[in-house]
Amino acid sequence: MNALLTATATELAARIASREVSAVEVAQAHLDRIAEVDEKVHAFLHVDTDGALAQARRVDAGEITGPLAGVPLALKDVIVTKGVPTTAGSRILEGWIPPYDATIVERMRAAGIVVLGKTNMDEFAMGSSTEHSAYGPSRNPWDLTRTPGGSGGGSSAAVASYQAPIGIGTDTGGSIRQPAAVTGTVGAKPTYGGVSRYGLIAFSSSLDQAGPCARTVLDAALLHEIIGGHDPRDSTSIDAGVPPVVEAARHADVSGMRVGVVTQFKGDGYQPGVLARFDEAVAVLEKLGATVEEVSCPHFDYALPAYYLIAPSEASSNLARYDAMRYGLRVGDDGDVSAEEVMAATRDAGFGAEVKRRIILGTYALSAGYYDAYYGQAQKVRTLISRDFAAAFERVDVLVSPTTPTTAFTLGERVDDPMAMYLADLCTIPSNLYGGPALSVPCGLSDDGLPVGLQVMAPVQADERMYRVAAAMEAALGSDRLLEKAPAL
Repeated sequence: MNALLTATATELAARIASREVSAVEVAQAHLDRIAEVDEKVHAFLHVDTDGALAQARRVDAGEITGPLAGVPLALKDVIVTKGVPTTAGSRILEGWIPPYDATIVERMRAAGIVVLGKTNMDEFAMGSSTEHSAYGPSRNPWDLTRTPGGSGGGSSAAVASYQAPIGIGTDTGGSIRQPAAVTGTVGAKPTYGGVSRYGLIAFSSSLDQAGPCARTVLDAALLHEIIGGHDPRDSTSIDAGVPPVVEAARHADVSGMRVGVVTQFKGDGYQPGVLARFDEAVAVLEKLGATVEEVSCPHFDYALPAYYLIAPSEASSNLARYDAMRYGLRVGDDGDVSAEEVMAATRDAGFGAEVKRRIILGTYALSAGYYDAYYGQAQKVRTLISRDFAAAFERVDVLVSPTTPTTAFTLGERVDDPMAMYLADLCTIPSNLYGGPALSVPCGLSDDGLPVGLQVMAPVQADERMYRVAAAMEAALGSDRLLEKAPAL
């Protein structure tokens, strides 16, 4: 394999800056890799060859500099990108060309990052396997019969298959971290409000958060630093600078840190090999000088049902904008028909089964007579979960758990069983309800030869803590080289 493909983003940026290699060469190597393997992986929905090479030429001309200037990136197709098709994995937006860039796209362009194209995803980010994409599933580079996770399976699959060294995902209930865990990559969900949501097509506005995908912790931190920070166009954006995530990733030392093991995230339903690698990872942290103790967060047991009332309720509201009147798909507009009939026909044709399921759930939860019993109660549970986090962080600096209860499951295995699919996000959902940062870092291979992820959760606006722990784990286990064990495509 071309050495430019296996290099980290940090290494590529240094080689480009020193003129050892051109940004165009690097971009072309990755475009060639996409042409070679993506027919099998299906990580990309759209490849922007001309745009990528044009950006690379600007870097080579010295117009743009920065810590990741010239580095190629795979962008989840839920992020609005000017002049490039953006579908959110749905037929209802098929062919839509946005007239503006999301804030994080503006920041990446200004930093010289080369966007290779838009990656596959579960429709409107609703799913845990990328099988709910209207354009077909992505596949896990470790085993093409298995899922790369979801909803951001396309970005993680692109990074894991060396089609891009870094990527952007979004995380509403685990959609960055769960794909990272099952593909042997790094995925970070920043503190809610730490990265602008302007230009992120909304699923659940109080939960959605964009963040980095990478093959190393440092690469993820560098990307996090570029896309993070206050944005006045996003009313939920935190008016503060980015935490010192890069410094934490470069100087990983967990000696003296207090690490809490969440007792609710072990036991029945967890794959033995996943628990074995997790326990070994915790033992490594102890050897590195961390103090480890078990921490009970009792309301985490109610996170999954609370999430599946709150998120569908917000989706019901957000997806009402797809009404066939302003943009996107429009069907049934022939003959003497009403606007309501066109809207109904368009939404029926444009939305997939999982999106319809969640709209129905959310609309019901918000309906008169049921609002307090369902949505209102779920928000109360959310408060209790936040209190569990607050109490835990009075005792420890970070919390750890397996990222997901199992390794990558087979495509088709859970697609007709929504509850089984939802359980893939069992460990990741609490951090979204709380709003704190969380990261998945590889911690070895299970007995089935597939990757396992360690999840590190930190307090709100203490994102640097999760990078510090993850970088120490990566250095101790050599997990930045884990993908070398993946079967070659």
